[in-house]
Amino acid sequence: MEHTIKDSARNLKRWYALFWLVPLAMILLGELSDSWLGGLSASTTAIYVTETIVILLTAICVPLSLKLFAGMLNKRFNQSENELVLKGYCRWSLIRLALLALPVWMGLIAYYVLLSRSGLLCALIALIASLFCRPSESRLREELALNKEV
Repeated sequence: MEHTIKDSARNLKRWYALFWLVPLAMILLGELSDSWLGGLSASTTAIYVTETIVILLTAICVPLSLKLFAGMLNKRFNQSENELVLKGYCRWSLIRLALLALPVWMGLIAYYVLLSRSGLLCALIALIASLFCRPSESRLREELALNKEV
């Protein structure tokens, strides 16, 4: 069981690193490439619709990812089967990261395609919220009440 816990924590850390690497790659691509920079910035309708979608996506996904996971942690993971609990925890952690990735990606795309500062702000909000989701082995043990085997 100890090996499974360490593998799960390592796997979650890899996904978290990937969560941060994709936006960094998008920023590098956006700053180094001029081909798609401001491509739709002349269309006020596109700006309005996209900014509205990105803001609503951020307003829904950030609290949902933080609160939903806490609720699932309290209700669902009070089982005696440690392997199932660990798999469920990893699955919900990845769902939480995916929920946070949506506003980040959409916000960065809106920022570069529409030159919209609102998109950048929404992406930063989701990135800051992801700092509350940083995985570690000690956090996994604490949230699942798994004591270290001696």
